[in-house]
Amino acid sequence: MSKTPAADSHELIRVHGARENNLKDVSIEIPKRRLTVFTGVSGSGKSSLVFDTIAAESQRLINETYSAFVQGFMPTLARPDVDVLDGLTTAITVDQQRMGADPRSTVGTATDANAMLRILFSRLGKPHIGPPSAFAFNVPSVRASGAITVERGTKKTVKATFSRTGGMCPRCEGRGTVTDLDLAQLYDDSKSLSEGAITVPGYKAGGWNHRLYSDSGFYDADKPIRKYTKKELHDFLHHEPVRMKIAGINMTYEGLIPRIRKSMLAKDKEAMQPHIREFVERAVTFTTCPDCNGTRLGEGARSSKIKRITIADACAMQTSDLADWVRGLKEPSVAPLLAKLLHTLDSFTEIGLGYLALDRPTGTLSGGEAQRVKMIRHLGSSLTDVTYVFDEPTTGLHPHDIQRMNELLLRLRDKGNTVLVVEHKPEMIAIADHVVDLGPGAGQAGGTVCFEGTVEGLRAGGTVTGRHLDDRAALKKTVRKPTGKLPIRGATTHNLRGVDVDIPLGVLAVVTGVAGSGKSSLVHGSLCRQSGAPGAGVVSVDQTAIRGSRRSNPATYTGLLDPIRKAFAKANDVKPALFSANSEGACPTCNGAGVVYTDLAMMAGVATVCEECEGRRYQASVLEYRLGGRDISEVLAMPVTEAEEFFATGEAHTPAAHRILQRLADVGLGYLSLGQPLTTLSGGERQRLKLATHMAEKGGVYVLDEPTAGLHLADVEHLLGLLDRLVDSGKSVVVIEHHQAVMAHADWIIDLGPGAGHDGGRIVFEGTPADLVAARSTLTGEHLAAYVGG
Repeated sequence: MSKTPAADSHELIRVHGARENNLKDVSIEIPKRRLTVFTGVSGSGKSSLVFDTIAAESQRLINETYSAFVQGFMPTLARPDVDVLDGLTTAITVDQQRMGADPRSTVGTATDANAMLRILFSRLGKPHIGPPSAFAFNVPSVRASGAITVERGTKKTVKATFSRTGGMCPRCEGRGTVTDLDLAQLYDDSKSLSEGAITVPGYKAGGWNHRLYSDSGFYDADKPIRKYTKKELHDFLHHEPVRMKIAGINMTYEGLIPRIRKSMLAKDKEAMQPHIREFVERAVTFTTCPDCNGTRLGEGARSSKIKRITIADACAMQTSDLADWVRGLKEPSVAPLLAKLLHTLDSFTEIGLGYLALDRPTGTLSGGEAQRVKMIRHLGSSLTDVTYVFDEPTTGLHPHDIQRMNELLLRLRDKGNTVLVVEHKPEMIAIADHVVDLGPGAGQAGGTVCFEGTVEGLRAGGTVTGRHLDDRAALKKTVRKPTGKLPIRGATTHNLRGVDVDIPLGVLAVVTGVAGSGKSSLVHGSLCRQSGAPGAGVVSVDQTAIRGSRRSNPATYTGLLDPIRKAFAKANDVKPALFSANSEGACPTCNGAGVVYTDLAMMAGVATVCEECEGRRYQASVLEYRLGGRDISEVLAMPVTEAEEFFATGEAHTPAAHRILQRLADVGLGYLSLGQPLTTLSGGERQRLKLATHMAEKGGVYVLDEPTAGLHLADVEHLLGLLDRLVDSGKSVVVIEHHQAVMAHADWIIDLGPGAGHDGGRIVFEGTPADLVAARSTLTGEHLAAYVGG
């Protein structure tokens, strides 16, 4: 009898005693070379197990194989909180993290398609203008001459000249747009500085920023700005930096425009305080660069052509068309390059992104699009026995496209890879070889394995996921009648083709269509820019990430901490600042972080719970102050539902805090603790947190972008109830959505298509869901009919 080789016994990834985030000593065995789907309600611990434990440890072990010198340049990763991880293979993580929003980052640069195009044009372009860098909009042209001294043996001075041809447009520095400041938003020229002419936030009369100008002596502070001479106006707006004494203090004076550019425009807009962001949006105008016409490229790069096409033209084509153009290039000298480029471009179409152009900025991609762009690198890979880890790869996909995504994942598996997928959609759960269901609840109520086995076993298993797997929302018997309409006329944003449509008000309107059909262009590009909407305008809750450090939490983000601090201060007759872990009340040892971080250079840093405050983040003296029998650290440890009861009545009765907590409970975040760091929230949790904060705004029209992203099947019903409550309270709700349950629940559907990119951009249906199902005239209609069994 032949003995089985020892190598063949490693058929499982074994996890024992995983305690990362809310996991409660989880132990599971995952089969290799199979497709395993991880399910469970949002916040049940799926990402903690798959990303923060399995993928993180694989990455850490790979990093340890490099020399200490190389590790010094790599991000340091801590070992996950787990007893045993056995049978790991190299993990490739394809997550939904937004790609960098740097203005110079495009789809082409992110996928290496641009790099291949630059080589192609440097070899075949006529006239020949230089090496690949001559076509790179991130590389400026450089010329230099002078002398250099080489200190080697006998010192030698050498005359040297240096030049490099780059493709960057000098005017916009490769950004494609130029910024201009609207002077009317900076100052009121009918007033003098003494009368408060400067209208920039933070430049109030009497403040240091204001005194810098009024006391500078370059002009008369009592003279209206419109009466300044040419030199005085130049000194006020454009003067170069100069040291001078103002009120006996040494300060640097410079013109108002360069000062604002440095202090405000150089910062990330999302990280600004709301009133400053509002000012920047008002005062700064972005216009297409007049020199390069938005192509980002210098004159030379725009002059070189292959078959009458420049590199700028190629990058502006949608990738499916560019692939056809590349196919027509029969040039043996660059055959290997053309084959690789063609494979990359065909991968776009295969993955449902054939409508994207290479010059599309990566910051404008949705979470689902960003994840699929990252997948392109792996589609043709010859690697096998790799663990691929995906985070809801169906996000942002129309039901029509999910089948294609399923085929891709099965193909990766069939090549001999282990595929781990965190997913909620029943269409993707159905193709799993193995299912791991976490729960039973979210947050502290989750973190355990409720089921392991086949999809059939899950259906019969009685878990929350199993019970809801075959849920189907029915079409509404009656739909609401619109109370008015918001007309959009001649919309041409991106691929829209002069679209005329009326958005109904006072109802739940759902905008549908395949990915890339123009939904976001219509809603965000046209509707959200409409002014004069009934109520106080349009409130947009999109999928952009929440900005926040590990000190930020739901209490700070929603403004809940302010009324809580005031209630504590009033009850104990002390200052509110004592109850902020970022201010006076912070533990001096850990500065209010609750943990002490030790940097170990190229090894992973270690975070240890602060011994002084035992992780509570506050000074011991602050924790003696109580409200309703609880100290501030105990309140921040409460889940939303418990805190909602706590602040509703009795000594802790705080209406302002209770209102915010009610909104958090309404959007299904009752399980979150008030002090949980924002960095630990899942994508679905972050969007619902944003929705809770926006619900306080007095907007007449709410625009939601795929609110079901990251939502468990059981929570979709809860979301539909929330949307109904918003509409019934007098709001108009417009939802961009692919989930059939939301379509079925709509009062009105606007379907775009028929395809993506230049095959889309038209309205293919307007009407009720029942009419869409009856007509079956569009892809959305066919899938919705199949969903409701129509």
